[in-house]
Amino acid sequence: MKIKTLALLTALLLFSQIIKAQNKSNDILGIWLTPGKDPAKIEIYKIGEVFFGKIVWLKNPDYNGKPKVDGHNPDQSKRNNPVLGLLLLTGFKFDANNEWKEGTIYDPESGKTYSCTLKLKDINVLEVRGYVGIPLFGRTENWKRMEK
Repeated sequence: MKIKTLALLTALLLFSQIIKAQNKSNDILGIWLTPGKDPAKIEIYKIGEVFFGKIVWLKNPDYNGKPKVDGHNPDQSKRNNPVLGLLLLTGFKFDANNEWKEGTIYDPESGKTYSCTLKLKDINVLEVRGYVGIPLFGRTENWKRMEK
């Protein structure tokens, strides 16, 4: 009887840890405001266990009276696509160190894609680090949560 009780308690403890990790991975979901003179709002969402982010608002959505387009995209067929709605963050997976890794970030201003990690500094500040090669060689921005 004691062995069954111990086994049940162990199973419940493991299950609660799995649920806690899943909930923590979802802490990144929501709308985030980028810094700078031309800020954007990025919606981070999840498909299966993978996280993505798209541009849902731009402070300056137009250029010369027309919607901004992805004019620097290396794929010429995408250069007339609007920046609003553009997929910016791709392929992030939550890890045991409370970071989202293995993803990329696209910079529509340059048309370049970088490796990227995401980490919550607190529930309302997201540290976004884009880099080439290793994280040491990169740039970090702090995005501010707008809504969950």
